[in-house]
Amino acid sequence: MKNTIATAEMMEKESISKVLLKLSVPAIIAMLITAIYNIVDTMFVGMLNNTSAIAAVSIVYPLFMFIGAIGVMFGAGGASYLSRLLGEKRKEEANRSLTSTIIIGCIFSLIFTVICITFLEQFLLMYGVTETTMPYAKEYGYTIVAGSIFTIGTAIMSNTIRAEGNSKYSMVSTCIGGVINIILDPIFMFSFGMGIKGAAVATVISQIVSFIFLLRYYYSKKSYIKLELKFLKPTFNMFGEILKIGIPIFVTQVLASFALGFMNIGAKPYGDAAVAAMGVVFRVMSIGFYIVFGIGQGFQPVAGYNYGSKNFTRLKEAVKISIKWSTIAGIIISILFIVFAKGCMMIFTKDKEVIDIGVKAFRAASLLFPLFGYVNTYSVLCQALGRGLGAFILSISRQGIFYIPLMFILSKFIGLEGIIFCQTAADGLAFIETVIIAIWIKKSLKNEMLEESYLDSTRRVSSF
Repeated sequence: MKNTIATAEMMEKESISKVLLKLSVPAIIAMLITAIYNIVDTMFVGMLNNTSAIAAVSIVYPLFMFIGAIGVMFGAGGASYLSRLLGEKRKEEANRSLTSTIIIGCIFSLIFTVICITFLEQFLLMYGVTETTMPYAKEYGYTIVAGSIFTIGTAIMSNTIRAEGNSKYSMVSTCIGGVINIILDPIFMFSFGMGIKGAAVATVISQIVSFIFLLRYYYSKKSYIKLELKFLKPTFNMFGEILKIGIPIFVTQVLASFALGFMNIGAKPYGDAAVAAMGVVFRVMSIGFYIVFGIGQGFQPVAGYNYGSKNFTRLKEAVKISIKWSTIAGIIISILFIVFAKGCMMIFTKDKEVIDIGVKAFRAASLLFPLFGYVNTYSVLCQALGRGLGAFILSISRQGIFYIPLMFILSKFIGLEGIIFCQTAADGLAFIETVIIAIWIKKSLKNEMLEESYLDSTRRVSSF
């Protein structure tokens, strides 16, 4: 009970800046740890002095993103619904939603694992594997897929725990997993002589530890919402609410996965060096994206709670601060990547061709990155408000409607340069689209605020 009182007090009375800081910082740290241990995997694989092995990790990475997409679909969709239920003080429904989300999500992950192991080679071909990278990609991929239930379960519980305002616990679980992964990488890869497979084994073990740590939260009486089998009572309405937000996010992640696959396919004619360079850039740039995503994750429960309790003034303030912080972060990150592009590439490889391509790609991807904060804030706002259509449109645009067609068009007309500048062009178009959707959301919220104001005045009159 103390947990929910503290959460309600924080969401309803503390300054928005303080609440966002309290929720965003742990989310940012957790996501940075995730980015860092993905990058460390690539760094250790780079020590094998094998460009094909680095390229193989880049090829399997979209599949890893696909696995994560399933977890985020259930986790973020469930978190959005849980935030609104908590704002509406509907604890019993929150218990049922939490339990159903986690258990059904994990069952779904087992089905996915069987399918993925059966058709792994076909997936790798779809993501641009070459004859030289296939042996390494299979060795790395089979291990990653085998541990997908823990990756998915971790993603679900990280989001649901964050939904009740405990970002710190979610952060700690990610940090523990990240540190374990970094420690185990050199042990399995070099001490045990497992090579690229050792990196995958280290990743799976780290996910298992994070999964156990998160599950412990619900069985140590720290949570306000309860995870118990007696609450496993899924309804169509419940999963409608979860999936109308979860599916757009899933589509976003899958499109990002496909976009990376198309990037690998586009870079394939230019050799393993191009595939390796683009893969390194994507992973390192994820640091910037994860910082902005972290601000968004802190913003989401604040927006969902205050919308659920019809506190439009605090909701509006939260939107403004989220945009401001994520834009400032984007500007700083852009400058750093433009200035230190070459140094970043040299950490991973000494291959001059890989470095040259990577430097160009870093600078191109950084040009419009500051706009991403605005795009992400409104995407998260749509999720928090339960606006499935807006969330879906914003989710599929940047890496789907814009990126994938541009990849084919630009690579055809200007070759490798087109692949390098594809994300920049997609970011510009996504920003324009978000401005249009933001106008629609503001009008919709203004109408709701007027309606709520009218109902309040009616209730006051009737009470006399």
